[in-house]
Amino acid sequence: MLIWLRIFCIFAISIAIANPVLADDIPKKIPLYDVVLNGGRVMDPETGLDAIANVGITDRTITAITVAKIDGVETIDVTGQIVAPGFIDVHNHSPTPLGQIYQARDGVTTSLELEAGSYPVAVHGAYIRRKARINYGASTGHTQARMVAMSGGKHAAVPEILGATASKIGQDNGEARTRFVVANPSERSEIRATVEDGLLQGGIGIGLLLDYISDAVDEQELRAMFELAAQYQTPVFVHIRRGIAGDPAGLDEVLSMAKATSAKVHICHMSHNAMKNVELFLARIREARKAGVDVTTEVLPYNAGSTSIGAAVFGRDWQRIFDIGPQDVQLASTGAYFTQESFDRTRRENPNAAIIHHYLKEEWTRYLVAAPDVILSSDGLPVISLDKKMPPQGIGSFAKLVGTYVRDEQLLPMMTALSKITLQPAQLLEKAAPAFRLKGRLQIGMDADITVFNPLVIKDKATYEDPHQASIGVTHLLVNGQFVIKGEKLEDAAFPGRQIFGSSSKRSK
Repeated sequence: MLIWLRIFCIFAISIAIANPVLADDIPKKIPLYDVVLNGGRVMDPETGLDAIANVGITDRTITAITVAKIDGVETIDVTGQIVAPGFIDVHNHSPTPLGQIYQARDGVTTSLELEAGSYPVAVHGAYIRRKARINYGASTGHTQARMVAMSGGKHAAVPEILGATASKIGQDNGEARTRFVVANPSERSEIRATVEDGLLQGGIGIGLLLDYISDAVDEQELRAMFELAAQYQTPVFVHIRRGIAGDPAGLDEVLSMAKATSAKVHICHMSHNAMKNVELFLARIREARKAGVDVTTEVLPYNAGSTSIGAAVFGRDWQRIFDIGPQDVQLASTGAYFTQESFDRTRRENPNAAIIHHYLKEEWTRYLVAAPDVILSSDGLPVISLDKKMPPQGIGSFAKLVGTYVRDEQLLPMMTALSKITLQPAQLLEKAAPAFRLKGRLQIGMDADITVFNPLVIKDKATYEDPHQASIGVTHLLVNGQFVIKGEKLEDAAFPGRQIFGSSSKRSK
């Protein structure tokens, strides 16, 4: 039955694209759908469809979009609500049970760890294996792969690697070598082979935390990663080297490398690198596109950064780089602000501690949020339990986009906002991971990852002071055709999320 429906859908898609506002084009013998969403404002950024229509779902697939009356085993009235493709987060660090609940409440149907990545790739999502509410996946983590290659097979989690401090350089361990030592030719070859292995395991691109291990990665190692990405036709997701308060040298470096190797590159959290120079950074990205570079970028809609206090940047002249002081930095777990003494002590004694550093201005964030060609992501830190605080962006970024910036401030149209969190992420990833060819769109034949929200109600609630507040206004959320949220209530027993793999893995086929 499903195979027949897929064949029928391929034919029907051409009708939908040619005539997005569908008329009575359902056959006389109307099939009974598994789920029908009736009377919502159906919006699809790829075709431009924006109409009151009914959506039919069979198994995991959208099989009808029509103004005609259709019936389902389960029929739900969504009048007055927007029916959109499921939101895709390309940058989130919290594949945890609580993290997935918060993201589902925020309208996200697919959450990906592409900046830091994972190695081995299968390690990602260990806490939600077989109990994933939403889809998830990861890039191949260059930093972890580098450590494995240079330490004789020793593995470590990203927070442990990123929390390493310069004081460890004298220790004879792979962690210090990973962070501070330039690879020799033999090690560089091993790093490349290990990252390639990650791609074959199913990594969606290569996650390159360049700023965190800046002293260790020379031009030859950087080129090797870009050449590998070009060979496998997969993106490099890069946290560029950060200079003093918006120096574009780090951006220019990766744009030049992408042009030289023909690799696709995605610049993570651009506002956090560009700071006061967001207009300059975006202009250079657009110029690079015109010159043939395949480059995309993203913004998260909050005005602070979040990382470990042991990150390499805090071993440099970070107060000049960010133009802030210790009084602008919070310990994420408690919300307490630092003094110089407490900052230095915490960095020395607990380098893995997560912090929030407030250094952005709203005008910089708004500029990128309004830009139609900048993807929106969350960069959410791990959400482990209700006992510990964390930055709010992993909980409320998507509701903030459509609730605050679209509805309240009218900074950009709804369709443009939806494109930034559905279609554009899917287009970024569809060559690297075939699954995304059927995601990010609300069309016949696409996956039934669907976000339904009330445009008058949707709102982020999480704050830096009180982050454990889920977004409101997402009334229904379907992942692979199954309700995760129904009538604003979480379906406790619903775990339809699946791990998504890159195209180099047999598991992606």
